[in-house]
Amino acid sequence: MTPRILNIDPPYGIVGGEIMIDCESFDTSDPSDCEVAIGGSIAQVVALSPRRVLATIPETRAGRVEVEISSKGDVSEPAFLNVAKKLAGDLHPVANPAFDPDDGALFVTRSGSRGEELPVTLFRIDSGDVSEYSGDIVNPTSIAFGPDGQMFVSSRLEGVVYRVTPFKEAVAFARNLGVATGIAFDRDGVMHVGDRTGTIFKVNGIGEERAWTQLEPSVAAFHLAFGPDDSLYLTGPTVTSFDSIWRINPDGDVDMFFKGLGRPQGLAFDRDGNLYVAAALRGRRGIVRVSADGSDARLMVAGVNLVGLAFSASGEMAVVSIDSVYSLPTQIRGTLLP
Repeated sequence: MTPRILNIDPPYGIVGGEIMIDCESFDTSDPSDCEVAIGGSIAQVVALSPRRVLATIPETRAGRVEVEISSKGDVSEPAFLNVAKKLAGDLHPVANPAFDPDDGALFVTRSGSRGEELPVTLFRIDSGDVSEYSGDIVNPTSIAFGPDGQMFVSSRLEGVVYRVTPFKEAVAFARNLGVATGIAFDRDGVMHVGDRTGTIFKVNGIGEERAWTQLEPSVAAFHLAFGPDDSLYLTGPTVTSFDSIWRINPDGDVDMFFKGLGRPQGLAFDRDGNLYVAAALRGRRGIVRVSADGSDARLMVAGVNLVGLAFSASGEMAVVSIDSVYSLPTQIRGTLLP
């Protein structure tokens, strides 16, 4: 009997990510006769049964590609998977990339190891063209645009947030921020910075900092995003495989929004209040979508070694791994700047 694909989960993927294929009438009595083809390339099969196959996305073209399963010469009708386009490699992001609200260009870092001084640490990607932007910041970590369109970048080595001018100059804006990692702006345009040793700082318009609230330290970074409820949402990976997304209300009170993620990192909201985070969910890695009320989570993008994401005004999702940046036309709209 000819095998049939019922569903592919998740619907988006990056080369190296693992997808789950639900199927029927798939004869797995001799696994050596079973194959999965994605975009015309043979995929590595991780596990299989007559009703479900786990397969790794092979090197293939980007876009909407056909997925087929076959056994003993019987080939299924194709189903479809959206494969990310690789925009650039040889990078080293450690947090979300960021879209410039003025022209839609994407900014991403080459962060380097602690104390490593690289000639170029900030890159601009526009219409597929990658250009060097600045090398003045050591260990750049988070990138964020303020409500007036100015770009800010944190240095975890120096505990400084820099303002990057249109002339590509990095000017120190706020200091004494510990191991400065995530940056986010609230509805009133107030900057918040996460110190991975546990402190969340508020920074006013002239760069004066004050400690706002305290959490447990993170082994990697604090990643920040404001939600539609004006609360600050935060991830800070620990050594456990069952980490949480934390929520801090405007009064500084901390509670747990969602628990059950492996090494959660960069996060972003869509305009419906759903939260997307680079993490693992029930052992499956990629970009996880958590519902607005925190009651449900599902994998949206399959990928490995992912550290962050951002949404463009046109519905593009930019995803960064530890060395590359990718694009997916998800048509998901991110939250607007305050």
